[in-house]
Amino acid sequence: MVSDALVTKILIGLCVIVYALQILVPGLAAQSLELRLGFMPVVAAQEPWRFLTTAFLHADYMHIGFNMLTLWVLGRTLEPLLGRWRFTSIYLLSALGGSTMIYWLSWPGTESWLTLTVGASGAVFGLFSAMFIVQRRFGRDTSGIMALVGINAVVSVLGANISWQGHLGGLLVGGIVSAIYAWAPRGKRKAVGIVGTIVVVIALVALNLLRAFLV
Repeated sequence: MVSDALVTKILIGLCVIVYALQILVPGLAAQSLELRLGFMPVVAAQEPWRFLTTAFLHADYMHIGFNMLTLWVLGRTLEPLLGRWRFTSIYLLSALGGSTMIYWLSWPGTESWLTLTVGASGAVFGLFSAMFIVQRRFGRDTSGIMALVGINAVVSVLGANISWQGHLGGLLVGGIVSAIYAWAPRGKRKAVGIVGTIVVVIALVALNLLRAFLV
């Protein structure tokens, strides 16, 4: 068990550094960074790194501020409980899940297919799920986290320029991975966690390959 939330600090540091580059680098270069690393369904199959790199870009001060504050609040609690590799897996797979959901719910020939999406929100929503699962696993009251998720869900649906698809994908994948870790048999916890993580990765990759094939 860790107590220093090292991974959480590294993730926040990376996002802050990338955002600093976005705002400090001259206009065209900054836009190029977003265009090269942000998620766009139209180029997802040809440039698959975008499924994850998009989670380290942010649109504005409010966007990165909310995401990093939430990451810090959840991460400093979850990382010591889950351990570094489980926490990292949940975060990155939730980010991948968010991009996957965007990919599947976008359609060629429509604006959604060309829309650029950036942000760690999918990963953060995965941590919401992880917090809910952990609280349930330890028999704690989940009303607070459920209310927080509900408020954010409403904002996601009603707010402008917010990818509810990415939030939903992160929430679902984060919940699945967290459940695998939380309810793995005590004597086989490590093995089940590793196998479960691999299965989720394969499933997400397969879903994205299928989506690319159907285009």
